[in-house]
Amino acid sequence: MIDGALLLDKPLGLSSNAALQKTKRVFGAAKAGHAGTLDPLASGLLLVLFGEATKFAGLLLEADKEYLATVKLGERTATADAEGEVLERKPVEVNEPGVLAVLHRFQGEIDQVPPMHSALKHEGTPLYRLARRGEEVERKPRRVRIAQLQLIKVHDESLDLRIVCSKGTYIRVLAEDIGAALGCGAHLSALRRTGSGRFRIEHASSLEDLAAMSAE
Repeated sequence: MIDGALLLDKPLGLSSNAALQKTKRVFGAAKAGHAGTLDPLASGLLLVLFGEATKFAGLLLEADKEYLATVKLGERTATADAEGEVLERKPVEVNEPGVLAVLHRFQGEIDQVPPMHSALKHEGTPLYRLARRGEEVERKPRRVRIAQLQLIKVHDESLDLRIVCSKGTYIRVLAEDIGAALGCGAHLSALRRTGSGRFRIEHASSLEDLAAMSAE
């Protein structure tokens, strides 16, 4: 038996569960879980919990999360991220003062409509399964909190943002809503989680780091 928590730097292209299983095998842990899912298209901090530490997953899920996000302007997609089919393209004409004014509108408590491509359930069926069948159902807005929304850089057709937000916040929905407010449409093209509560990505280990370590 092993009890404790590990800060893992999850790579791109791997689901949170796949990263969890790889880590579980490295440590030979009998029981493991994680505190906060990251999509395969996202990288960064994943809190892996072993043994008795899995009892703290609920508390850790409540913590604010920090992300670095790249928002691609001028393209709206079916999934609000880079995986989805492009539904609409518009010319991009933005400047830093205009972007800052729009970002200011999304700080604090806001309402978000969860995306169809999500694990939330409608009458027992995950929304993403309905979406894959071409179905769409009404989703009630949810209250979330954007504690910090910092503009790092404006590129010709993208924005680099730093975001600190409450649990349940969909960054791809935020990206899409920012694009709509700018009048050009947008989707989330890259995402990296850099913090969860007091835990930081700087203290995380990669799967390669773990594989290279001796058992001791």
